[in-house]
Amino acid sequence: MCELNIILLRGEEREKVMESVAKIQVEGNSIQLTGILGDKMTVEGSIKEINFSRGEALILSN
Repeated sequence: MCELNIILLRGEEREKVMESVAKIQVEGNSIQLTGILGDKMTVEGSIKEINFSRGEALILSN
């Protein structure tokens, strides 16, 4: 299974906001993240990059 770490980008600042994310659902500027244990988080922004080899997704903060 491929889980991702979610990194929120604010200018030059990088903040890991969630680990072991199994599902990413985008609705407009809202991105809902669901972890492998069912935990959920919603962040505002847009996806910049998903890199499976590094196991991370980069989200640009609004």
